[in-house]
Amino acid sequence: MFFVTGTDTDSGKTLVSTALLTAFNREAARTGAAHLSLGVKPVASGCETTEQGLRNSDALKLMSASSLKLNYEQVNPISFEPAIAPHIAAKQLGVNLSPEAILAKLDRQAFEQADFCLIEGAGGWRLPLGDGRYLSELVQQLNLPVILVVGMKLGCLNHALLTQEAIIADGLTVAGWVANCVDPNMSVFDENLASLKEMMTSPFLGCIPHLKQADAEHAAHFIDIQLLLLK
Repeated sequence: MFFVTGTDTDSGKTLVSTALLTAFNREAARTGAAHLSLGVKPVASGCETTEQGLRNSDALKLMSASSLKLNYEQVNPISFEPAIAPHIAAKQLGVNLSPEAILAKLDRQAFEQADFCLIEGAGGWRLPLGDGRYLSELVQQLNLPVILVVGMKLGCLNHALLTQEAIIADGLTVAGWVANCVDPNMSVFDENLASLKEMMTSPFLGCIPHLKQADAEHAAHFIDIQLLLLK
């Protein structure tokens, strides 16, 4: 089981998470193994009201890419309609968003059924939950290795290095990092990527270019899933 975080909001956590799940599914199909994959997103804001209740597009994409099929509430147990910081939405609605409250809503028995499981965060590593608490505390309680998605744009070197430092300072392991080209017009892209490869101390899992069709099927081709399966 891994936790997926990003250098920032919109760094591409869901694209990378679904690409990783798709790559795992392909590897399982290639080897003929009946292995199950699962992606969950415990906290999501920016949800759409449907007849079935609130639905988040990122959570739905994770469900689609997972071979272990759960109901929506198991994948995204805490959802907020407004596209604002979750702790602000939670305060407005009187919802307890502590790490312990989130942990209590996770279906950990379902997670144990999966051979490859990803928990996708919200925002960046230090997503506030209110009352001086952070989502990173949940990852610490679960003691999960972290996959870092670096949104390739101006400022990403600083964001990537600081996030990696914070994860390690929290006593956790960075299992690997993925470069995701969110800015197709980023200057000296190759040089920036080379700098990251030189400075980051965790394994490089791949670089997803700016795709015209940014979906899991295309993005999975740029991910080295074997580096995670060997852990």
